[in-house]
Amino acid sequence: MAMNLSLSGRRVIGSLGYLLAVGLPLALARPQDQTKTKSDEPKKTPLYDTKADAQAQVEVATAAARRDHSRVLVMFGFEGCGWCHKLHALFAQNPEIRKLLHDEYIRVQVDIQAPHAAELLKTSKAALSEEELKKGIGYPFLAVLDGSGKVVTAQRTDPLEEGDHHDPAKVKEFLGKWVAPPTEARPVLDAALAKAAADDKRVFLHFGAPWCGWCHKLDDFLARPEIAAIVSRDYVDVKIDIDRMTNGKAVLAEYRKGEAGGIPWFVILDGQGKVLVTSDGPKGNIGYPAELHEIEHFLAMLKQTARRIEPAQFEQIETTLRKTRADLGLDRNR
Repeated sequence: MAMNLSLSGRRVIGSLGYLLAVGLPLALARPQDQTKTKSDEPKKTPLYDTKADAQAQVEVATAAARRDHSRVLVMFGFEGCGWCHKLHALFAQNPEIRKLLHDEYIRVQVDIQAPHAAELLKTSKAALSEEELKKGIGYPFLAVLDGSGKVVTAQRTDPLEEGDHHDPAKVKEFLGKWVAPPTEARPVLDAALAKAAADDKRVFLHFGAPWCGWCHKLDDFLARPEIAAIVSRDYVDVKIDIDRMTNGKAVLAEYRKGEAGGIPWFVILDGQGKVLVTSDGPKGNIGYPAELHEIEHFLAMLKQTARRIEPAQFEQIETTLRKTRADLGLDRNR
């Protein structure tokens, strides 16, 4: 499926978000049901997970940051930390900060008691100046990592506070200062083409944007370890962000021949950049392959251009797509 205009939440690595509690309609509720008890109140999903391995979380996040040419924001803390919940609430409620995080960062919540948290915290604290270290750190404590996992900067959050809350302007200034530098789209593609030519592979070139929910679905699908292992047999996977990458729209227009349409849109190229097949199927751009005809076209694209993927692996790709389709509830719409 493709999108023209949308806004979807960027992935957050860790235990985040809230669960909605759904009750009986008022018209059906009995008088004694009108009085709510504490157990009836919506329960919040914990902000931190003491069992979530910090190293594993960061590895997943940095892989996504490399693909998106973005950065990772690690927020160290613990469930009983009131200021941690205040900062998380600011992230969710302030529109400008929420968009900045959504577009430019992959977020990771690390409980300070979690496996490998101590090592990551030590490495992150090393980015502070001696003067800052002498002041000690409280929680939440922030660290910004690049796609390789290197700590770019760290931040004590008490300087971001104003009275009993965090100052939105200070938080926004910090986050805006450490976004990844703009990336030129053409050199990214050229590097992928060079690698494909050297390895006798094709290039799976897909275009997306931060606001596009189906683009994230495609990204997540291609990033699944079992799918990535299959796709990498024949393809160099490269993503162009048409909003965040310099000249991203120009590269899209070059391959799309200036025709308008939704995203994600993708094309398979040979090592010299020749178009072999696109995601434009009989019914138009398939975007993320969720509908049955979209899955069929996606598999046809791969079978037409792949040379090393085996029949059982094509079946695995199809099975995974069909399962995701069922998980999305699309089978009920048939």
